[in-house]
Amino acid sequence: MIWTNAWKALDAIGVGHSLRQHHHTLLGIVTSSTESGLKTAEISFNKAKGKKVGKHEVRRVQRKLLMEALSNDLPNGTIRFSSKLVAIQESGFFKLLHLADGTIIRTKVLIGCEGVNSVVAKWLGFNKATHTGRYGIRGCATNFANNNHGLEPLFSQFFGHGVRFGLVPCDPKFVYWFFTFAASHDQEKELEENPTKTREFVLSKLGIIPDQVRGVFESTELEAFKLISPLRYRKPWELLWKSISKGNVCVAGDALHPMTPDLGQGGCSALEDGVVLARCLGEVLLRNSSKKSEKLEEEYKNIEMGLKKYASERKWRSFDLVATAYVIGFIQQSHNKVLSFLRDKFLASFLATWVFKKADFDCGKLTNN
Repeated sequence: MIWTNAWKALDAIGVGHSLRQHHHTLLGIVTSSTESGLKTAEISFNKAKGKKVGKHEVRRVQRKLLMEALSNDLPNGTIRFSSKLVAIQESGFFKLLHLADGTIIRTKVLIGCEGVNSVVAKWLGFNKATHTGRYGIRGCATNFANNNHGLEPLFSQFFGHGVRFGLVPCDPKFVYWFFTFAASHDQEKELEENPTKTREFVLSKLGIIPDQVRGVFESTELEAFKLISPLRYRKPWELLWKSISKGNVCVAGDALHPMTPDLGQGGCSALEDGVVLARCLGEVLLRNSSKKSEKLEEEYKNIEMGLKKYASERKWRSFDLVATAYVIGFIQQSHNKVLSFLRDKFLASFLATWVFKKADFDCGKLTNN
């Protein structure tokens, strides 16, 4: 799900236009209660406007096409796949990266964006991301009668009975869906080992929903129900008292701000990180020392300065997104009867509006000039 703020980032690096040609806009977001079967909120993307970004733009984007768009303009050999980082070593003004295959890479700048279990984040002093006690399953449905699911281009969410799930049509023949739930470690392990049982569990928790929506889950291949992932997040206050950058090292993306998926901002905020980091780093790397003997030391100090500026810009934004996503997820998946009543009767529209407020953000251009 690419929200408005992420399109601003994609436009800043010049790939937004090409991606728009392959992905249709969604019309709006609809939330419903699986306990009553009633809609609790409905917001049109066309009518929603942000103070910073104006009209909102939301599209479901294929990850493969997004990755290709981001990598197409890079020189050959820039990307090295299947390269797990195992250790970081200091070497003067450089860092030596030790990979699992024995390769050692010498680098002037180390940007850790290697996910929730980041080695770089650990090196900077961050704790391991905390497990929320919730798990997620994601799948795609394509086996529809007449090769058409018949769903409107809406982001549909459903809450109730301690679960949260939703679906988004990507084209007339393809629907993406997600399902999150709370479980003990033993229950999660049992479900992961038995996809048939997982499928039965998911179908039993759908509650009162339209037959068309239930059909999406029923028509999904059994293989999809094997992919159960624990939902983890960075404790928000850790982002305030830990160092996002140190010398010529920093973190971005899930390595910096792992968050629950309830805002849909994990990948979007990572794209913001990329633009802000490129701008802060680019400005200082253009400064050259007049003396060769001082070049390495001055360059290191400039890099350190650029990364500190990046860290300063991203600290509170990251804190805000992680904390908001956690709170929204807590309310949406609550078993508490009072909180469930308040959510369905009063909070649903407020929570949906909150999602738009966090997407109302512009990370700026690649240069301040």
